[in-house]
Amino acid sequence: MKPVTKMGAVVLVLFTIGAFISPVKSLNNGLALKPTMGWLHWERFMCNVDCDTDPNNCISENLYMQMADVMVTEGWKEAGYEYVCIDDCWPSHQRDAKGRLQADPKRFPRGIKKLADYVHSKGLKLGIYADLGTFTCGGFPGSMGYYDIDAQTFADWGVDLLKFDGCYMKWTLLGEGYTNMSIALNQTGRSILYSCEWPLYEWPHHQPDYAAIRKACNHWRNFADVYDSWDSVKTILDWTADHQDVIVPAAGPGGWNDPDMLVIGNFGLSHAQQESQMALWAIMASPLLMSNDLRDICPRSKQLLQNTRIIAISQDPLGRQGYRTAKVDSFEVWERHLSGGRLALAVMNKQEIGGPRGFPLTLATLPSWKICHPQCNVTQVLPSYKELGVQTLLSKLVVVVNPSGTALLTVTPI
Repeated sequence: MKPVTKMGAVVLVLFTIGAFISPVKSLNNGLALKPTMGWLHWERFMCNVDCDTDPNNCISENLYMQMADVMVTEGWKEAGYEYVCIDDCWPSHQRDAKGRLQADPKRFPRGIKKLADYVHSKGLKLGIYADLGTFTCGGFPGSMGYYDIDAQTFADWGVDLLKFDGCYMKWTLLGEGYTNMSIALNQTGRSILYSCEWPLYEWPHHQPDYAAIRKACNHWRNFADVYDSWDSVKTILDWTADHQDVIVPAAGPGGWNDPDMLVIGNFGLSHAQQESQMALWAIMASPLLMSNDLRDICPRSKQLLQNTRIIAISQDPLGRQGYRTAKVDSFEVWERHLSGGRLALAVMNKQEIGGPRGFPLTLATLPSWKICHPQCNVTQVLPSYKELGVQTLLSKLVVVVNPSGTALLTVTPI
C-alpha cells in the first residue's frame, strides 16, 4: 500500500498489487479459459426436498429441466450462460450395490444421465455437486474413499462440471483430497470443469497454497457463502480486497477466484446494489453463476444479467482479475486491465444515506487515469449506457453514483 495522501479534507488511500506476476501454472484440462457462466440452485432453492408440498421449487429433475428450457428461450444461453448446476441434496442417502452415488429416486426418477442428456439437447452443460468428506454439508453421502468411483460415475452420466465441497473433512487432508479428485476426473477422459472449495476451508487455519490450488482446480471458493443481502455482498468484497495481494496473482485463464453466486433477481438487493454486484463480479473476473428463479425474474434484473457490455468485461480474453485501487470519501475504485490496453473501472458509492454523489475522474483520485495521455475514449456501462467521449488528463469528468451503487466504465486509449 502506498502512503496516504491528503486531498483537502479528504483522505485518499491507494492500493497496488505487489509485482503482479503472471499466473502460476493452471490445471491443464483446457477448461475455464474464461470465467464460467451459468446457473446454480443453492442460494435460491437451498436444500428443499419437499416435492409433495412445494413441487415447483424442490430439488428435482423438473427444476433443472425448466431452468434449461428458460435459459434457451429467454436469451440466457445466447448471452453466454451455459451451465445448469445441481448443488447439494440431490442424492439418495445410500449408494448402490456397486458403491456408486445415485440420485434420489423420487425426485430424479429418470436419473442424472437422462437429465444430462436433456440439458445437452438444449446446447447447455450440466453441473453436479459432491463433497470431499464423509458427508455433504447437507448430510448426504460424501466422496471420501470413493473419489475414483464418483469421478467415473459423473463421467458416465455425462456431467460437465463438478462443484466439490469440503464438509466433514479434516482440514489437514484438504490438499490431498482435492488433488486426488482432480486426478480422478482427468483420468476419466471426460472434460469436467472442477470447482473447488479448498481455500475456503484452509483460511481459518493458515494461508492456502494457491499455486497448488490452481494446478488442481478450475475455480475455487475463498470465503463465506453469499446470502441474499447487501451486507453479505459487501463482506465478500471487503474480504477480497483485504486479501487481494494473495489471491489476485493466482487468477487467470484456466483458474479463477470464486466469490460465490450472483443473487441478482431475488429479494434482498436494491437495483443499485444488484448493479454493484454485477459490476464488481465482472471486474474480479469471477465465475458468473446465478442463483435465482429464471422462470420468474424482474425484467430489470434480467436486463442487467444479460448486459452484453458487462459480460464482455467479465469474459475479456486477457484474463486478468481486477482489484481495489483506491478508497476516498466513502467511494471505492476497482480496476481491471483489459485486452487492447483498455481499462475497466468500477466506482462504488459506499455511502448508504442521502442521494447520488459525484466522483471526479482525475489523476488525483485515479492514478491510472494516465491512460488518457494524450487522449482516451470513455464509455459508461452502468448505471446506464452512455458514451462520454474523448477525454484527456486535464478533463473534468465526473460520474454520478447512487448510494450503494456503482458506475462501471471502460477506458480506451487513443
